[in-house]
Amino acid sequence: MDTKILLENGTNELEVLEFTIDGNSYGINVAKIKEIINYQPVTPVPNSHPSIEGIFMPRDTMITAIDLRNCLQRGVSEEGGLFIVTNFNKLDIAFHVDSVIGIHRVSWKDIIKPGATVSTTEDGISTGVIKKNEKLIIILDFEKIVSDINPETGLKMTEIDELGVRDRSEVPILIAEDSVLLNKMIVESLKKAGYVNVTHTNNGQEAYDYICEVKAHGDVKEHIRCIITDIEMPEMDGHRLTKLVKEDDATCEIPVIIFSSLINDQMRRKGEALGANAQLTKPEIGNLVRTVDELILK
Repeated sequence: MDTKILLENGTNELEVLEFTIDGNSYGINVAKIKEIINYQPVTPVPNSHPSIEGIFMPRDTMITAIDLRNCLQRGVSEEGGLFIVTNFNKLDIAFHVDSVIGIHRVSWKDIIKPGATVSTTEDGISTGVIKKNEKLIIILDFEKIVSDINPETGLKMTEIDELGVRDRSEVPILIAEDSVLLNKMIVESLKKAGYVNVTHTNNGQEAYDYICEVKAHGDVKEHIRCIITDIEMPEMDGHRLTKLVKEDDATCEIPVIIFSSLINDQMRRKGEALGANAQLTKPEIGNLVRTVDELILK
């Protein structure tokens, strides 16, 4: 498959690895994957979450193995199959799956928001659905899966309390985040830190539509002093949003912070090439607020 276009930044495309569990097709963003290896025996961890199969150490690195079949309430996986070894939120985690089908290149515009097309169980941990050759591929929310198993990997709200009371109410901030829970938590964190003038949108397209709307009515900086965006979002991703903002003379000076679980060396280089002012991984909510402070005071 020709994936040269993905070497360009801000194309609003991604590669999705299709894999199977119990005869059903699921997907994961290739950007999260370190490698795919054959199943190998794991050491059980006493008193661990039921979805944690255990730990193993390929190449002297300890990795936690999670049983996706169990997460999806489809029983317990037997020995065999594959481990999809991932890295996001600065964690190395292996997900046990039955088989891997292949990689699809898709546009974020082609990803359907989950709803009636998926079951109640999957709807809670799904970020979208792809239709390929009359088959539905459910993209799973791996961040939520890990956070549900170990809440300590989620946003650390206590970091906000340490910042103390501040008044930043006149600073307008725009947020693009498709996760309802994370969107709410980011807004609440900013408000606790004094940033009460916050506009939140569900994806990059909604954020860009808002930018175009305020631009048509005058000075954009009166309504937006800072943009916080996720990377993975339906319709328009955060890299595409950053590219559009930084290429427009009317908005290029507005600081853009990419706040995503996908910040690794490769993604950081992409963000820098697009002109992002800062890139932070999602658990660092305290650093997010401090970074907003620094950028708006420049």
